[in-house]
Amino acid sequence: MVQHDIVWNDRAANFARLAPAVRTAAAGGARLVVLTETFSTGFAVDDPDLGEPEGGPSAQFLTTQARQHDLWICGSCPEVPPDGGDDGRPYNSLVIAGPDGTTHRYRKIHPFGYGGETKHFRAGDEVVSLTIDGVRITPFVCYDLRFADEFWGRALDTDVYLVPANWPAPRRGHWQALLLARAIENLAYVVGCNRVGTGGGLAYAGDSRIIDPTGEILAAGAADETILFGDIDPDRVRATRERFGFLADRR
Repeated sequence: MVQHDIVWNDRAANFARLAPAVRTAAAGGARLVVLTETFSTGFAVDDPDLGEPEGGPSAQFLTTQARQHDLWICGSCPEVPPDGGDDGRPYNSLVIAGPDGTTHRYRKIHPFGYGGETKHFRAGDEVVSLTIDGVRITPFVCYDLRFADEFWGRALDTDVYLVPANWPAPRRGHWQALLLARAIENLAYVVGCNRVGTGGGLAYAGDSRIIDPTGEILAAGAADETILFGDIDPDRVRATRERFGFLADRR
């Protein structure tokens, strides 16, 4: 997980900054690298020219990194779907790229109304899960973290939830508490990757976390750029659920 700063609305600068971090993660043995929400632009949701075509420069960066380092990598970016439609607004699209050129997309279901995202971005309508190296993964994006029912709906088929974010520092306590809650209540790993630095007049405190199915924090970032490593073990998810059985009691 790469906890990084973002150069505001400058894709080329962000690609140049992130490529060495991905290389470092790969050298450390990472099989999946998680970048932040809007990793290539920052959360510049009120810029009418922010959107890029699906499969545009941000997705191409991820695909190139995946192939170059023989790993999976993900981060979200503003993508306008191929049909465009009458809407014209982009999705906040989490792109997951594989070493064989495969790409998967989760489109953020809950745009952040308080921050103006609902005005400038359209909402996705489908939760997506996939399996990488035998690990069942369900991705969400930032504000989705506040909607527990979306996580619950995929719990039985999920070993780890991914939550890339641009979560502002004034609500950092909410971020930390909700990541922990999603792990504990679903008996699953949660990987929350938040940005650091400043952008659009807001400060971001990082506080990225890798949390195991019992709520133990396996890795944590502070307010600086850093790379966090953690092992995701599906057998631990299975054993934890067999031991406690909480999910069977859910109504």
